[in-house]
Amino acid sequence: MTAAASISRSRSNKRTAPVTVIPEVRQPNFDLADDVPKYWWDNDPAKTLLLAAMSASFPAGERFFIDSVRHYQSQITDPELQKAIRGFIGQEAHHSKEHQALNGYLEDKGIGLARLDREVLAFMNWMRKNLSPERQLAHTVAVEHFTALMAEEFLLKYDALEEMDPRMAPIWAWHAIEESEHKAVAFDVYKAIGGSEFVRVTEMMAVSILFPVFTSIHLAQLMKEDGQLFNIKSWAGAVKYMWGKPGVFRKLLPSYFKYYSPNFHPWNHDARHLVEKAKKKWLEAIISKKV
Repeated sequence: MTAAASISRSRSNKRTAPVTVIPEVRQPNFDLADDVPKYWWDNDPAKTLLLAAMSASFPAGERFFIDSVRHYQSQITDPELQKAIRGFIGQEAHHSKEHQALNGYLEDKGIGLARLDREVLAFMNWMRKNLSPERQLAHTVAVEHFTALMAEEFLLKYDALEEMDPRMAPIWAWHAIEESEHKAVAFDVYKAIGGSEFVRVTEMMAVSILFPVFTSIHLAQLMKEDGQLFNIKSWAGAVKYMWGKPGVFRKLLPSYFKYYSPNFHPWNHDARHLVEKAKKKWLEAIISKKV
């Protein structure tokens, strides 16, 4: 069943919004050959290590997201949302697995991600111990909004994938497609269990600090370890790309701020046209079978 074919709609806040997309669980087959260059995105250290730093956070982060949603799974009575939860869990489990493999591959190329992975895992465990289940789910909802926007407007809309080595690009295309497909699942679970708007909004405020700070620190650490910390050309190019021209991060801000509206729903930002285009271009060669 495709995501586009499995959208159900309900009326809320005087608008009609798609509220349930059944994520499709795929088993990808990636070719990470030994001759993939170390700087596989645009032959640029800062760009490449930015995505490497993000990849380091995925295995522990995806497992946390699964646990936060699964905690409330038994309380969900809507059969369509139950299907969406199972698809969400399946997709995130594969993301964790594939990025664990990617991180090991990048380690072998001299990019030190193991320490970053341990730091992220320690933080996830701290949240498990110190945050309520509701706030843990709110954290997942907030991060899912971030990652979906980055997937849709950064990886799928602009030319980042075309600038990557053709063996590396399909990994990020697959992940971006699935981030878009399941972007509303945690949100819909949060709404279904009566999650607090105060908790939802304040957790996004916290994530809005933590996400860029941790990512920036990890990028700087990787650049230093790689002898690229004072590569001004690489830093300047990355900053220009993200905040200048085309300014992909800058252009995410309007959609980011919509999260704070009481009428927000992830599918109000509908990027299915980008996702369908990416599926046709990237998925056929890397999906061995569906589960």
